Amino acid sequence: MGNSVRELADKTPEGRDRYIDLLRVASLGTVVAGHWLMATVGEDGEVGNLLAVVPGLQLLTWALQIMPVFFFVGGFSHALSYRSLRRKQPGGTSVYSAFLRARLQRLLRPTMVFILVWGAAALVVQLLGGGSGLTGVALRLVAQPLWFIGIYLAMVAFTPPLLKLHERYGWGAFWVLVAAAASVDVLRFGLDVPFVEFLNFAFVWLAVHQLGFLRADGMIRMPSALAGTGLLAATGLVAFGPYPLSMVGMPGEKVSNMAPPTLALLCHALWLVGAVELLRAPGARLVARPRVWRAVVAANGIAMTAFLWHLTAMLGVYGALLALDVPLPAPAGGAWWAQVPLRFAAATVLTALFVAAFRTFERPAAARPAATRPAGSRPAGPAAPGPLAGPAAALGITLCLLGVLGLSMVGFGELLEGRTAMLIAVPVSAPSAVFMALGGWLLVEAAGRARTGAGRL
Repeated sequence: MGNSVRELADKTPEGRDRYIDLLRVASLGTVVAGHWLMATVGEDGEVGNLLAVVPGLQLLTWALQIMPVFFFVGGFSHALSYRSLRRKQPGGTSVYSAFLRARLQRLLRPTMVFILVWGAAALVVQLLGGGSGLTGVALRLVAQPLWFIGIYLAMVAFTPPLLKLHERYGWGAFWVLVAAAASVDVLRFGLDVPFVEFLNFAFVWLAVHQLGFLRADGMIRMPSALAGTGLLAATGLVAFGPYPLSMVGMPGEKVSNMAPPTLALLCHALWLVGAVELLRAPGARLVARPRVWRAVVAANGIAMTAFLWHLTAMLGVYGALLALDVPLPAPAGGAWWAQVPLRFAAATVLTALFVAAFRTFERPAAARPAATRPAGSRPAGPAAPGPLAGPAAALGITLCLLGVLGLSMVGFGELLEGRTAMLIAVPVSAPSAVFMALGGWLLVEAAGRARTGAGRL
């Protein structure tokens, strides 16, 4: 592993924007640390939220709710990837299906393994009559971070049309999405229009994604203005509007800035993007150091696996403490804070074990060596895809999106009872969500193979 990381780091092209890779790792790492810090468990196994215990700490979410940075980085990467494919293989739906499979291989494979492992575990627990206490809570909570996967799937799916709009209108395409997000909040809070708030899952996050396109074309020239405008707007909306202080979801709150996302969260994203752009020069100097860059390369190779399993690790740590009758101090007290470094260390070790077990599914499929091809055969080249490759890929990513989002809402608990949750006004159960996610993934894989399979013979 170390040797391969060194080789990858040494072969990095000179023109690669290493700061973007650093932002990707740093944003996911911040999310993981934030989740570990916020999770509290009492002696009875009841899971709570540190931000609810100490409301004053909610202000920290204005710096630590850094998921918009990851989606911003995604927009940058998707623009470069799609343009590269478009140059190499101009051809409409064939480019689209190839783009989906190329971008989603390292995302969907570890995600589907996570879903299958936890689905099987939940089924065994329920058949054995378990599912109470911390175990039952874990079955519900571990799936919650999957919302991020669902949103990212939507960003990949919408990259081609939104990139085309960006190339034509530039900042105009971004501001149209901002206006759409603002209109949704006016309809939601001003006119009480039901279900309209769910549209902002698209408008808010796709607007952040669009900032990545602008970054790819060097169009963010005044990051200080972007950061200042976003911070002032978010402050005004929270101070005088119907928006809560926390930029992450809070248990029991009537309005959340996250689910569904609000205009306040979009303004928060503007300030974050402006801030990381202001740090671009020192960040680039930092990641230019060989040791730092090798660490970034290594972390990028396991980031998705670590993200998927980090809550499992933290809940496993708390479960072990309860099983060993280790006293769990009251949240936010002196003893609780003193225990934080130990819990973090234990969760890091457990996450590393999960990564060791499942990281192979995050690696892209290796190209078939020439020596293993049948004699007389030609290397795979661009092949004419079947007429249904593009639609199959679009249907596949839609099913994945609905399945993953549904599972993030309903969790793995009460699997046999068919417990449902509302996904955009439609009830969805865990079994149906799992089937949609798996079926969609298989369609995306099949559509991606269709364009290269014929070239192998």
